[in-house]
Amino acid sequence: MKIGIIGAGVMGRGIAQVSAMAGHKVVLFDINHDVLDSAKVAVEKNLNKAIELGKLNQEGKDSTITNLQYSNSIADVQVDLIIEAIVERLDVKLKVLADLAEINGESTIYASNTSSIPLTQIAAKFKYPKQIVGIHYFNPAHIMKLVEVISAEQTAPEVMQTALDYVKSVNKKWVVAKDAPGFIVNRVARHFYVEGLKVLEENVASHEVIDDLIRASGFKMGPFQLMDLIGVETNLSVTESMYGLFNYDQKFRPNRIQQKKVQAGYYGRKSGKGFYTYEK
Repeated sequence: MKIGIIGAGVMGRGIAQVSAMAGHKVVLFDINHDVLDSAKVAVEKNLNKAIELGKLNQEGKDSTITNLQYSNSIADVQVDLIIEAIVERLDVKLKVLADLAEINGESTIYASNTSSIPLTQIAAKFKYPKQIVGIHYFNPAHIMKLVEVISAEQTAPEVMQTALDYVKSVNKKWVVAKDAPGFIVNRVARHFYVEGLKVLEENVASHEVIDDLIRASGFKMGPFQLMDLIGVETNLSVTESMYGLFNYDQKFRPNRIQQKKVQAGYYGRKSGKGFYTYEK
């Protein structure tokens, strides 16, 4: 299967890597040259790390690199399955998907890696609604095993089955989720972030102490470490989306501390500073 990944940020490049490692031919598209260059460096680093850990051999690395094409020309994305991993805005997603539909037509499957936007809403405004499906990876995509697969009201059964077959092919564990705001994991996890931010806002403890306590409870990362890894602005965007989708229920209210971080350009690891400071 030939796969097109739209968006070469942290999530997109991770999806591209696992797809190429599984033997799929992959086109990783982004309009930004620098983002593509960073993606190439990051994938190479991940593959080298996998070799160090004994999870991959040199032959596997070479075949992955061969399978992976980097492009800033959307015309190169002529594929069987598209997975968009771009900004969490419906209008932007619809514009990109419409452009891809003109290139690929009705036989291609158009998947979204959205964390919170209802797939039925995307399909309703798309030229080929039966071809829309949700394939939602978790960050970092090359490590996390779980993938949510979501059917819109319009999704054809054979499209859903192809999506499940694809997830199996990349050695991930899939769960089928209802097309509800946040699906399963983000609905549960939203309060992991929101409540952590409330505790910080109320000066109960510093973000370092909150993270330490969460890790001591058995989690591998605290909420502030995880926001920095995912991207503070990405995490905020999902919270804002879910806040609206749940009719502005206060338990989903975006936090001013997080909003200020985003306004300052402190996005986390990708920018060198978030709740913590990182060497770039």
